[in-house]
Amino acid sequence: MELAESLNKTHDELRQGEAFTPISSTPKSSKKFYIESYGCAMNFSDSEVVASILNSEGFGATTNFEEADLVLVNTCSIREKAEQTIRKRLTEFRKAKKSHPGMLIGVLGCMAERLKAKLLEEEKLVDLVIGPDAYRTLPSLIKEAEGGQKGVNVLLSRDETYGDISPIRLNTNGITAFVSITRGCNNMCSFCVVPFTRGRERSRDSQSIIAEVEALVNDGYKEITLLGQNVDSYYWVDEKNGAQTTFAQLLEKVALINPNLWVRFSTSHPKDITDDVLHTMAKYDNICKCIHLPVQSGSTRVLQLMNRTYTREWYLAKINSIRSILPNCSITSDVISGFCTETEEDHQETLSIMEFSNYDMSYMYFYSERPGTLAAKRYVDDIPLEVKKRRLQEIVDMQGILSSRSNQNDIGKTFKVLIESTSRKGDADWQGRTGQNKITVFPKANKGFNPGDYVWVKIENCTRATLLGNIVDGPTQ
Repeated sequence: MELAESLNKTHDELRQGEAFTPISSTPKSSKKFYIESYGCAMNFSDSEVVASILNSEGFGATTNFEEADLVLVNTCSIREKAEQTIRKRLTEFRKAKKSHPGMLIGVLGCMAERLKAKLLEEEKLVDLVIGPDAYRTLPSLIKEAEGGQKGVNVLLSRDETYGDISPIRLNTNGITAFVSITRGCNNMCSFCVVPFTRGRERSRDSQSIIAEVEALVNDGYKEITLLGQNVDSYYWVDEKNGAQTTFAQLLEKVALINPNLWVRFSTSHPKDITDDVLHTMAKYDNICKCIHLPVQSGSTRVLQLMNRTYTREWYLAKINSIRSILPNCSITSDVISGFCTETEEDHQETLSIMEFSNYDMSYMYFYSERPGTLAAKRYVDDIPLEVKKRRLQEIVDMQGILSSRSNQNDIGKTFKVLIESTSRKGDADWQGRTGQNKITVFPKANKGFNPGDYVWVKIENCTRATLLGNIVDGPTQ
């Protein structure tokens, strides 16, 4: 779930890029809040739920934390660098509080449970600590903190999905939006903290998902991304009539809402993605042909240590199914270098599975032991840092070759592109993405188009990260 501008960046740089998600102030509000979000798309989606809860309590947003009555940081614990960045920001906010004594500072999300004692008592950086399943209790926790008490709720839930809360879209372009369909994770990958910070997996009821998407369409949105730690394991049973909804069925229901709505999803797990999902994607033109299928390692031995519950051969079979059913589908991935006991042979198997899968893009990073994970308890982090970095560089180099090859193969082809914004490189160009999720830049050329319009673009050139083209009247290949 998460886009990059440069395909040779590491995972940390990709996920920590634009952390600030402001929305405009509400003039009628007597109190102001400021929120920053770090990490995955799910965190940004959660911040939109928090904004809705705060808005109902009379808080309006501000883009200036120094004038806020409430400053919140939605945190990420996936990587050590993320935690370091967040601590630095909390220190800056604490300094600002000296000139604004009534200000409350709170931590939301994945760091809440693991570091609540340090943040509250030892370092005294925050007044509030709220876990991912406790956002509904924010109003009462704020009142406790205003009265001088520390507001804390990090309890995890087996039921909470926030399905009845209409998110306030943060820093929205009015074109693309996230819609959460599951929360938590049951996979227990040994390197991952998510099951411990977000709890067990539960699916949101399909009716509330459809209602949220319909509302977005009515508001003019042109693209939605269905979010979950593992979207393919989505499963909902209607208590009223016993009707069951799988992810393939949900995907179809969303696609049928409006043929002009582009539908994306993230993330898929290799053990759970089914041919039913692939055939549904093939059936509907408005389901974008891009699958994020994290491999993590190309070695079956390492995959077993990671508790990924699939083998190299299983993963390769999934790649073959995608290529067979969806020949024009792009495939992206996550790759870890230097996991515990990884050998040079294991590393070479990762490089070879990348080449076989021919990824269009990958999120790449070296292994960083996270406290509380199964790997931290069971294994020794025994690969030297310089070896991890060297292997990561080889992975990055391989992805650079694959990304360049993929983009070069698109030269001369014509793609439907959703215009998202003016290009960051210059006001004369538009920027958008293809159905394969490739960033595309092309001249405005005074043709009367606007953000939110679909256009046909013929690709004339490319960089490793971006397709370059010109608007044409329609498909030419």
